[in-house]
Amino acid sequence: MRKLEKLSVIIPARNEAENLEKCVKGIDVELARKGIEREILVVDDGSTDSTESVLSRLAREFDSVRSVRNEGENGFGRAIRLGLQESTGDAIAIMMADLSDSPQDLVRYWEKLEEGFECVFGSRFLPSSRVTDYPPAKLVANRIVNTAIRYAFKIPCNDVTNAFKIYRREVIEGCGPFIAPHFNLTVEIPLKAIIRGYSWTVIPISWQNRTKGVAKLKLREMGSRYFFIIAYLWLEKYFSLGDYHRKS
Repeated sequence: MRKLEKLSVIIPARNEAENLEKCVKGIDVELARKGIEREILVVDDGSTDSTESVLSRLAREFDSVRSVRNEGENGFGRAIRLGLQESTGDAIAIMMADLSDSPQDLVRYWEKLEEGFECVFGSRFLPSSRVTDYPPAKLVANRIVNTAIRYAFKIPCNDVTNAFKIYRREVIEGCGPFIAPHFNLTVEIPLKAIIRGYSWTVIPISWQNRTKGVAKLKLREMGSRYFFIIAYLWLEKYFSLGDYHRKS
């Protein structure tokens, strides 16, 4: 297995000027403290606030930070897909710009990859996980969707929809092309990785709700989109006869 040398952290951002500076600095400081070679790639997904100027300032301050603007149709999944194309690391992590994810957990992800896993998924719902101020309606929807995924795909992971994950680059290359344009990409990537035979593990993580800015995930809009991508991948798992499984 190829030695890991550089981590790319992809952060999709739409109108996150209030959070980006603290988010990016926290990630850079923690990775630097552990001596991890890194790039922090922020994808500006059509922001109309001061995100662009914040990113320009951060790029001048930190050698590890760069940004790209999604000039095409906007969408969380489209922004991540652009980030995947632009990233240069041996491993790729996806983190949120709203400060919900922990840089300390990111280091733990990296260390699990170094142990030999190809993917690491964080769960907010294990006994030693820590969750702060999760909106009740979203929590109910989350538990229903993740329980359905767990049973439909027969996998011991109870938080597949969580965006915060890390992958070796060969996983991303082996699971493309990705088609989900919105938050349903957070389901498409890990399920494809599992179905196609890449090794993975789950660890407990911490999560806290944003205190600034507006959440972009709209439950009413995403229901059918999640259902579509789950159904598509269920068909691959049970009816593709292994056509897309990794080749040893």
